[in-house]
Amino acid sequence: MSHKFYPRLSILVAATCPLLAAAADSNTANDQAGSEVLIQSQRQNYRGISATGATKTDALLADLPQSVRVLTADLLKDNGVTSLNNALDLTSGIARQSNLGGLWDSYAMRGFTGDPNFGSDYMVNGFNSSRGYNGLRDTANTQSIEVLKGPSSALYGRGEPGGTVNIMTKKPRFKPGYDIDLSLASHQTYRVAADLTGPVSENIAYRINAAAEQGDSYRDTISSKRSFVSPSLVWLIGERTTLSYELEASEQKTPFDRGVLAINGKLGLIPNSRFLGEPGDGPVTVKSLGHQVFIQHDFNQQWSLQSGLSYRDSELRGFSTEANNLLADERTLRRQRRYRDFSATDRSARVELVGKFDTAAIRHNVLLGIDSYQFDDSRVQLRRNPSATNAYAIDIYNPVYGKTADPLALSVNTLENQKARGLYLQDQLDLGPQWKALFGLRSDHYDQTLTNYRAAVATSQSLSATSPRAGLVYQPMAGVSLYASAAKGFRPNSGISISNTAFPAEESRSYEVGVKFDTPDNKTSATIALYRIKKTNVLTTNPANTDFSIAAGEVGSKGLEMDVAGDIMPNLRLSAAYAYTDATVTKGDNTIVTGSRFPNVAKHSANLILSQLFSIGTARASLGAGINYVGERLGDVAVSSNFTLPAYTTVKLMSSYSPSKTTRLSLNVDNLFNKRYYASSYSQLWVTPGTERSVSLNLHQQF
Repeated sequence: MSHKFYPRLSILVAATCPLLAAAADSNTANDQAGSEVLIQSQRQNYRGISATGATKTDALLADLPQSVRVLTADLLKDNGVTSLNNALDLTSGIARQSNLGGLWDSYAMRGFTGDPNFGSDYMVNGFNSSRGYNGLRDTANTQSIEVLKGPSSALYGRGEPGGTVNIMTKKPRFKPGYDIDLSLASHQTYRVAADLTGPVSENIAYRINAAAEQGDSYRDTISSKRSFVSPSLVWLIGERTTLSYELEASEQKTPFDRGVLAINGKLGLIPNSRFLGEPGDGPVTVKSLGHQVFIQHDFNQQWSLQSGLSYRDSELRGFSTEANNLLADERTLRRQRRYRDFSATDRSARVELVGKFDTAAIRHNVLLGIDSYQFDDSRVQLRRNPSATNAYAIDIYNPVYGKTADPLALSVNTLENQKARGLYLQDQLDLGPQWKALFGLRSDHYDQTLTNYRAAVATSQSLSATSPRAGLVYQPMAGVSLYASAAKGFRPNSGISISNTAFPAEESRSYEVGVKFDTPDNKTSATIALYRIKKTNVLTTNPANTDFSIAAGEVGSKGLEMDVAGDIMPNLRLSAAYAYTDATVTKGDNTIVTGSRFPNVAKHSANLILSQLFSIGTARASLGAGINYVGERLGDVAVSSNFTLPAYTTVKLMSSYSPSKTTRLSLNVDNLFNKRYYASSYSQLWVTPGTERSVSLNLHQQF
């Protein structure tokens, strides 16, 4: 579906190239003086979207009745992070999940994973950008990542009660800047990234972020290629009106890799490098092309209008060979072969009025908005289960590749159409010097049509939901905030059951209390949160046919989270997180047993990173270390079982050397002690091993 959009991308990039020349020619003294004036105007008027995705308004984190962790660009750079899943390892309460053979980001927040038909939910500039087939998210154009704990349904509609991730992208600047990153890593992995920005004219600026990466893997026969490009423009139409446009195009090619397997529940009997698919299948190709347009108009200092449009095409195509079952000899693995041809289109729009006013001694910060989206998802899958002769089987101890499966047969041919619209109101109240409150209410209407062409059956349903949210903050002294919040949420479920019926929507209730600390110099902050969540109509894989899902009844999660970040001493930076997550099935059925733990969610997890900055002559340098602990987890998604993934601890080293303000060399070592571990699992047959020790060298150069 998205093929027709890639020529448009090449036209846009070609049209943008002269902008670089225009920016380079604008470096005269007069132009620089004009740019400085416009920079100030840009800072005052151009925000793209509001300061925090938690409220979409300019709110201080200390004033919010919610746990929010912001991962800054500097933190990501210091840790050598280039992907979303690695970034989320730095915060509490997030656990990696089965990632469809390495094709997309998948994680659980406070135990909840989202729709199993796609990767986990995340937003880009406040728009859902994970519906469809968007691959692994690159951080080349990421300014910061907001990890918004707890429910946001009262603001965003459908979503997980465990939390939401909002990615803020880098914006065009009127001050020219040109940055290049060159990286070399283990397994012959190469990466180049560029960040170019500057003025086009007195009131238009551009930015281009791009990255390309390719390399082999610690996994046998596996190699991958990824590319990402994101040009953007901002137009300061007047003193009070701003128009911006952003494009994102990504492509990844990597073989479908279900990982290793456990034998009678025991892991480690085959090397973590062992590939059990077929190299001859070639790579699976994942493409995504997205557009975002934002308009903001300030009526005055109290009231403004902000609106946005988002359009994204995505597709996933390719062959795979996947484990089916292990024979009684415990070495012959029967395999199935599949071909997937998935594509999706996601359209979204919103208009919001933001304002401030007083009633008596109370200051109101209000947001009134309407939004809608339309999502179309087409899935065609061919499949061949193992034959009676086991001709497509493989010896797990002595694999011989190159076998041929029987011809594939159509197993899935569906089209799903979703339409939703919502109206929402939010009010942040300053009740006095020590008290803050937040109230939100959202009304949603959702229509869903599902067509199963293979069975010649179509089903449809319409749903409505109201999502309230309330919170209170008490600040007994400077730098301390006590808060409590409660919310109700919903989430429509995608897909159809094996009996060709639509699923009821998930419904949730969430409660949270916490305390936030900030040092007097605002260089260090900490949050401690206690929460309890209940949710019904949660989907899980149907054990009778893994191509379909079933609603698993009622689930619940309760826990404790702690996050600390900042400069704890001069030139000594700290990032620390701990989570206790008790996520279980509270009311099961014949498939899921009451009391079962959520798969891949450890009760205890923690990470700690310390980095020391120092001088070497006139140069600046840093040296740091990090430790990451993940406890024991249930390893079977489909049914309750005794199969568990063992706990593990990994260590990383980080270092950098900056001989000048424009040059930075960094050397990082991940999994320093080459710990064998398992990151996630779908079943005993599909276990994703953790990466081996890897070394990366990066050169960052500013021009």
